[in-house]
Amino acid sequence: MKQNSTPFNVAEYDIQINRTLTFYEEMLQQIVDIVALLDLHSIKWLDVGCGTGKMARSSLGILEIEKMVSIDVELEMLKRAQCFCKDEKLEFLQCDIRELPYQEMFDVVTSIQVNHYFKMDERMTIIENCYNALRENGTYISFENFAPDSEEGTELYLERWKQFQTANGKTEEEADSHIKRFGRNYFPISIPESVRILKDCGFRMVEILWVSYMQVGILARK
Repeated sequence: MKQNSTPFNVAEYDIQINRTLTFYEEMLQQIVDIVALLDLHSIKWLDVGCGTGKMARSSLGILEIEKMVSIDVELEMLKRAQCFCKDEKLEFLQCDIRELPYQEMFDVVTSIQVNHYFKMDERMTIIENCYNALRENGTYISFENFAPDSEEGTELYLERWKQFQTANGKTEEEADSHIKRFGRNYFPISIPESVRILKDCGFRMVEILWVSYMQVGILARK
C-alpha cells in the first residue's frame, strides 16, 4: 500500500517544506479563504496526503467544520500529525489515495502537493476517487507542481526554484538534489493538462486559483 515520495525526514518535515516550497503557508491560507467564501455550515472535509496536519491546523477553529478526515499513507507522518492536532472533530487515517473508500460524503476535498507523485493512469484514478468522495456541488482544491510548456522555460523555472531554496537555508548540494527530482521522483504535467483531467473526471467547473514558481492551485466544483 505504501507510496510516499516525499524526500523529507518526518521529524524535519515542516522545516524542510518551508525551505523548499515557495509560499507554502500562503497556499494553506488561500484554501481557508476559498472555503470561507463558500458559506458552508457543518463542513465535512477530506484532506488527502495530510502530512503533519498543517491543513487541519490552518482551518480548525476558523471555519465551521463538523468533521475533518485527514489521510496519509505514511504511518509515522500520521503519528506526528496527531501530536500537533488534538481535536474531536479531526480523524487521522492511514490510507492510500488510490484506494479511497468514500462516496458522496464530503463538502470539501483538498490535495496539497500530492498529485504530481503519480503517473497519468494513477493520477486519473486518484482524482476520480476525490470526485466520488464529494457531495453534489462539493469543492476540490489541489496545489501541486506543474511542468512548464518548454524545455527552456523548465530550465529557467528550476534555476529560480533552486535559488529560492538556497536563500532559505539549503546548501547548494541539497537544493540541486531536490531540483533533480523533477521528472524522476515526481511527474508534473502542464496546467492545461491538469485542467483537462479534472474535467474528464467529471468536474463541472475548473478554475486556476494561483500560480507561482512551479506550483499551481486549482479549484474545481462537482
